[in-house]
Amino acid sequence: MKIALVSNTAWSLVNFRSGLIGGLRASGHEVTVIAPRDDSVPRLLATGARYRPVWLDNQGTNPAFDLWSLLELLRLFRDLRSDVAILYTVKPVVYASAACRLLGVPYIAAITGLGSAYLRGGWLARLLEGLWRLSLRRAHRVMFFNEDDRALFLRKGLVRPESARLLPGEGIDVSHFSPVPAPALDTGEDDGLHFTFVGRLLRDKGVMEFVDAARIVKARHPEARFSMLGFIGARNPSAVDRAQVDAWVHEGVVSYLGTAQDVRGHLAQASCIVLPSYREGASRVLLEAMAMARPVIASDVSGCRHLVADGRNGLLCRPRDAGDLALAMERFIALSAGERRAMGAEGRRRIAQEHDESRVVQAYLDEIAGIGGRP
Repeated sequence: MKIALVSNTAWSLVNFRSGLIGGLRASGHEVTVIAPRDDSVPRLLATGARYRPVWLDNQGTNPAFDLWSLLELLRLFRDLRSDVAILYTVKPVVYASAACRLLGVPYIAAITGLGSAYLRGGWLARLLEGLWRLSLRRAHRVMFFNEDDRALFLRKGLVRPESARLLPGEGIDVSHFSPVPAPALDTGEDDGLHFTFVGRLLRDKGVMEFVDAARIVKARHPEARFSMLGFIGARNPSAVDRAQVDAWVHEGVVSYLGTAQDVRGHLAQASCIVLPSYREGASRVLLEAMAMARPVIASDVSGCRHLVADGRNGLLCRPRDAGDLALAMERFIALSAGERRAMGAEGRRRIAQEHDESRVVQAYLDEIAGIGGRP
């Protein structure tokens, strides 16, 4: 079958769905990815998928721009003659689904998260609910990555119960993200622990709380280290700018590690990965960290709490609460080296057992077979 994957960035398709692309191609399907052009396109082509660029104003609300995106998607689907489309992120779900309905292309929608606009509430959140309700009513299947999002969409009548399916996140290649001993875990030196935030530098990801908590903890444990790895300057209302990050680095509260195509080296150097996000679909950062046997600290919110068993493979803290995050960090510092290693081992066990990428790929293949393809 001819399968089109649509997302708001080429980067997300490379980093989160390369395994799916490979699995679809290994099963004999022809895969074309549709996304705005960015630096990840060469890596995307290396997966063997075809690539077609599309223009999407991911954060804008200008109806003229959105109409242009819809017309572009209509043209692409008409040219590609796709048999199935798999749609990721808010605008592709809304506009690519409209193109699919107009052309009679069956589609699978993946709710990867609710987005910053929805989290802020107000008229834009109500508009999004209306658009989701329209977009999802004729979807062959709607994939959710955590039960809270699925329950929300069902409660608000945004999705048909028979079309909703729960997946274990995007899935992780557990051979690629393999356990590596963390140097600080083996020393038993509490004050040398290294806490690392990984993610786009957005307020919605909890970056402000991370920095504030770092100040609190460093006042009591001066040798503790705090780092941030992630993109600065995202086109997002909650983005933190470079000047703010430079001020934090100058203050000495955190170090900034830049960005990385392959995060494994940075995960390996961390004692604990920290994600105080306000809400997630299913945090890729936590999945990758746990697969590498890293303990984690995360907010007790959708997309995080179902991955973290407090006290077993990591610690939970209250969202939007730097003081409680600092307490969680100090709880981690107080653990013995053996207890920290046990947390990491439990995280790895859980990922290997419940979140292996092959399970997610098979779920998509099953849905495609139900549409009329071959597994």
